[in-house]
Amino acid sequence: MNITVYLGANYGTDPALQQAVRELGQWLGQSGHTLVYGGSDSGLMGVLARSAMAAGAPAIGVEPQFFIDEGYALDGLTQLIVTQDMTERKAKMIELGDAFIAFPGGTGTLEEITEVMSKVSLKHLAAPCILYNLNGYYDHLKALLDHMIELGLSTPDRQQGIYFASNLAEIRQILSEA
Repeated sequence: MNITVYLGANYGTDPALQQAVRELGQWLGQSGHTLVYGGSDSGLMGVLARSAMAAGAPAIGVEPQFFIDEGYALDGLTQLIVTQDMTERKAKMIELGDAFIAFPGGTGTLEEITEVMSKVSLKHLAAPCILYNLNGYYDHLKALLDHMIELGLSTPDRQQGIYFASNLAEIRQILSEA
């Protein structure tokens, strides 16, 4: 399975982030999955890719030319797909993915996963969309989605396929049922 993971190019201040992303990468490799991610060597993105490849996972990076020009690409990827811009990058990462995980990240991560959430809710994408809610990172987003339903602006059916997982075991469970 190709698993597209969205996450930050920063490390963050919580040491649990690096440990959890290493475990995610190791699991990808040990489970025979392929990592699809943004292609960067920086921050959590680099930690994920290096740990996945060390555990035997193929790693496909999708990176816009301007990031490559700035020296962000990780050397040694199984495949590096170069795009013209972020819009093309997002489309390619969605095209390649069989499942999608948003690890805690910044505004770029949020933008990318909300596009996946929208496609899932419109039934234009039949793939699990998992928000890795490590230490409650996505609690406020979950509350917002619930609030949308309460106000009649969304429905449980529209949000079917969007999951919140607190740990790797829950992610594995969701993917095994997909």
